[in-house]
Amino acid sequence: MKFNLVKMPRFIQRLYPERIWAFSHKKDSVYLTFDDGPIPEVTPWVLDELKKHNAKATFFCIGENVQKHPEVFQKILSEGHSVGNHTFNHLKGTKTETSEYIENVEKAGRQMENNSEFKIQNSKLFRPPYGKITSKQAKILQKKGFKIVMWDIISYDFDATISEEECLQNVLKNIKPGSVVVLHDSLKAEKNLRYVLPKVLEFIGEKGWSSKPI
Repeated sequence: MKFNLVKMPRFIQRLYPERIWAFSHKKDSVYLTFDDGPIPEVTPWVLDELKKHNAKATFFCIGENVQKHPEVFQKILSEGHSVGNHTFNHLKGTKTETSEYIENVEKAGRQMENNSEFKIQNSKLFRPPYGKITSKQAKILQKKGFKIVMWDIISYDFDATISEEECLQNVLKNIKPGSVVVLHDSLKAEKNLRYVLPKVLEFIGEKGWSSKPI
């Protein structure tokens, strides 16, 4: 079980204060985020669940998936959610040469812009796949206007070694106003996500909080 890093330690957040980890605890809002989509097998279901609870979220999209499934990407935007950049090919920054990484991010951004019939709000949001990015890569992206969005809670929905209930508790035991929560609209995460998301949305509603886009 991976309870050690479910909640991002404060000392790590303080090392990189220019990155977004969470928001003010003073407002009754939480921020659900979905990485690795969009895909037709999972993302439309996520959108339907969010709609049931009048919830908004942020989708960090892989450019290649936007290219393959433009209609799903359009549905995210048309329903009022935010989108962010997750590179074109889900690259790990610490394993990728800097110029290649930056070009891959920009390629994903172009793909998102080209496939949008709507004005994309906060199109400069960026989340590094695996949370791995070098300081040099981060500084270059920030100079280009990108806001690097990390998280303070990760569900581990993608991890086949944890149960659906463990995944749920990873979120419920740690979420509070201002939290940025990582989920995944991916095939790898689908089993856990279909169990966890409806219950998390019910919990948010019971607390009287709202789920907002970044």
